[in-house]
Amino acid sequence: MRIGGKRLLADSRDAHAFGTPHFFFGFSQFAFFAKLLRRSALVRCFALTWLAGFLVCGNLAAQAPQALKLEGDVEYTHDPSIAKDGDTWYLFGTANGPNRKGELPIRCSQDLHHWRLCGSVFEKIPEWITHQSPAKELWAPDISYFNGEFHLYYAFSVFGKNTSGIALLTNKTLNPSSPSFHWVDHGLVLRSRREDDFNAIDPNLVIDEKGQTWLAFGSFWSGIKMRQIDRKTGLLSTTDTKLYSLASRKRPQNPPPNPPGLPGDWQAVEAPFIIHHGDYFYLFVSWDLCCRGTKSNYKTMVGRSHSVTGPYVDASGTPMLEGGGTPLLLGNSRWIGPGGESLLQQKDGDIIVFHAYDGKTGHAFLQISTVAWVKGWPKVELEGGNPANQ
Repeated sequence: MRIGGKRLLADSRDAHAFGTPHFFFGFSQFAFFAKLLRRSALVRCFALTWLAGFLVCGNLAAQAPQALKLEGDVEYTHDPSIAKDGDTWYLFGTANGPNRKGELPIRCSQDLHHWRLCGSVFEKIPEWITHQSPAKELWAPDISYFNGEFHLYYAFSVFGKNTSGIALLTNKTLNPSSPSFHWVDHGLVLRSRREDDFNAIDPNLVIDEKGQTWLAFGSFWSGIKMRQIDRKTGLLSTTDTKLYSLASRKRPQNPPPNPPGLPGDWQAVEAPFIIHHGDYFYLFVSWDLCCRGTKSNYKTMVGRSHSVTGPYVDASGTPMLEGGGTPLLLGNSRWIGPGGESLLQQKDGDIIVFHAYDGKTGHAFLQISTVAWVKGWPKVELEGGNPANQ
């Protein structure tokens, strides 16, 4: 769940659940080295060199990100967002694949490795949305927890259009067996229209260091935006009505003509996700094109800022509003186009969930990696290797 800008586990988990190695160096080992240190200078040199190497290698191994091995209902996962309630992780996503049952499917796991489909948020698109939009599906849910309730923001739109909207549901629990389980529809949060220079999809709720709630969103057009949210209602703030800009792509010198009725491919930045870690807020985004199977070239980028509203810069200092972004996830021959990311901050280590496309079939699959924080920047892994780490 998310508390104070961070998504946290309510309880601890065994280290092996995340594949994180632990190194133990007890009293008997130190006693052994103490005896060695009382001997010759050569032996002291050997002992100290070995001990230093052990501690350094152990530290590096503990920090190295690892891709988790996943089984079960992980195919056709798209735009995942994850939270934990009780002893179960719940993963929300966009309906994908040939057999779609309901809108915003939910997957469940007790160990982060074995996953099963356990329902969907809606059987069909709510009527109030069908009266306002020609949308045929719901997209990119974002699950967060504050004020004693889970908040599920989600989007409705039409591919390639910015006549879009973001809506809100709340629930006191994610456990469908609980008598308190009931989704409450709070309706429209915000929308974008044809004349706007932004697209109201891909929502993400973040809480700053003062407890204020914010909603990041955006796709193509002028990039990633943010609005302040009233923490009590989960809807737009009436006291701060400013539309903040967080990230955009840099226009190339001679871009090709835009596709008919669509923004240019060079404008492709979407799927914002923000966390607070240490002294910084980190903005994760997806660049380039998703949803094209083996022709997808999605990639995940990151920048950071001392303020939730920016300015965000990459590791080289380039502002994300000027096309900056440090590569976090790049595809390989096994898994293409990793993106649509969300993070979960936990006592035993942070994780990132995202989708990537099978290099042969082009089908979207769930991916999970631990997150290593190295010199103030996140590092993650992808089965088959993550070129961003090279």
